[in-house]
Amino acid sequence: MEENTALSIQHITKVFPGVKALSDVSFDIRRGTIHALIGENGAGKSTLIKVLAGIYTPDGGKIFVNGSEARFRVPRDARAAGISVVHQEIKLAGPLSAAENIFIGQLLYTKLGFVDWRAMRRRARELTRELGLDINVNAPVSELTIAKQQIVEIIKAINTGCRILIMDEPSAVLTDNELTVLFRIIRQLREKGYTIIYISHRLDEIFSLADDVTILRDGRHICTTEIGNLSREKMISLMVGREMGAEYPKEAVQLGEYVFRAEHIVREGVLHDVSFAVRQGEIFGIFGLVGAGRTELARAVLSIDKRASGEIVFRDRPENWHNFRAAISAGFGLVPEDRKVQGLCQHFSVEDNISVVAMDKLVRHGLLQRKLNDQYADEYIRRLSISTPGRETQVQYLSGGNQQKVVIAKWLMADSSVIFLDEPTRGVDVGAKVEIYRLITDLVKKGKTVVMISSEMPELLGMSDRIMVMHEGHKMGELMRGEATQEKIMELCV
Repeated sequence: MEENTALSIQHITKVFPGVKALSDVSFDIRRGTIHALIGENGAGKSTLIKVLAGIYTPDGGKIFVNGSEARFRVPRDARAAGISVVHQEIKLAGPLSAAENIFIGQLLYTKLGFVDWRAMRRRARELTRELGLDINVNAPVSELTIAKQQIVEIIKAINTGCRILIMDEPSAVLTDNELTVLFRIIRQLREKGYTIIYISHRLDEIFSLADDVTILRDGRHICTTEIGNLSREKMISLMVGREMGAEYPKEAVQLGEYVFRAEHIVREGVLHDVSFAVRQGEIFGIFGLVGAGRTELARAVLSIDKRASGEIVFRDRPENWHNFRAAISAGFGLVPEDRKVQGLCQHFSVEDNISVVAMDKLVRHGLLQRKLNDQYADEYIRRLSISTPGRETQVQYLSGGNQQKVVIAKWLMADSSVIFLDEPTRGVDVGAKVEIYRLITDLVKKGKTVVMISSEMPELLGMSDRIMVMHEGHKMGELMRGEATQEKIMELCV
């Protein structure tokens, strides 16, 4: 163990019933660095984080903090050793102020034994100013943006005296401007001597931020090295254990006639006279910054939300859908942005999630044909390579990438002609991303039409035939595949 090692993980093993989540994992993290921890869903990242946070007790191995062995039986032990975690899901008390959240569990008191609210507010302001931020520490955190809530989490961790800060997918729901602020804070903390463990599926962030990187795969340690020693292609290969080929497996498809048109879509205060048309076999991308109205457009087109005006024309026939069920019956599907809440029934099985919108295929004389349901489920599990212990497994226990495949399978079983994909790879590891891109390519090769909404510009540039750009509910323009660049898209965005 080198002298500048902040954290040494030695032979850590963690076993759950039927699953070896971590198997003899060993690596060191240098003090005062940003250390990326990456791997596919199911690689063991979350389990390792919970071991370091004192949530799980390892079944074998040792942890050393600044050269001394540490045993974490509960999260309080990890915090006492100087380790704090900023989780992907914000864990703050909404009604309490930012200052109150920062001092939860470590209140300051006056000499007379009263809670010193003034001192806590003053210290909270000092901590925010040290990071070059302007946050109203008296405001309830529920009134702050997600980005500012995340910063409150960071300040809360710093206030506990932590020197090792674990950040789990901190960028998942942030805008580009908010990301710039977050990255500045992370680099600033590194300059102050903090050690940052950074978990993200976004490889661009890893190459931009990290000094070192550790790759896990199937619960095993694969590699720890300086970031400069890895190319993007090599990193992906180590993560997935195989050569992935092209990151965006787009294939040329002969486009058919215009199959679907949305004309003059208006939703008061949200969408302003938006029109677009999509051809059979086309991947039609929609891009815009936060607040552009991308998701709102899909929901208005599919009659999930009520339109003030506008017309939908499908196969040259005007459609007057009054609800989403009517759109489904016409041949439309939606893979929503929030798959866990809007796309899946978490406590239902994989099988039941796949069949939920295509029950007419499975019911005979009012009775569900269970054997036929099993056959369909097995077919789509095989076709989409869904990794699951079985069709009866509750979908909540699948990785993010496999959950997304279940949502896509649902619309394949419904035989949808036009499928809207809203953020299809959000929270999905790089290996599963490529598999989803291949699924999209297979869909359009079979004559389906895909409308792909994404905040990841490289994804749209890599997969789309055309890209429509939106800004504050307005359509700003369209770019063909050959002419679209990041610069041209951003010009239209702003």
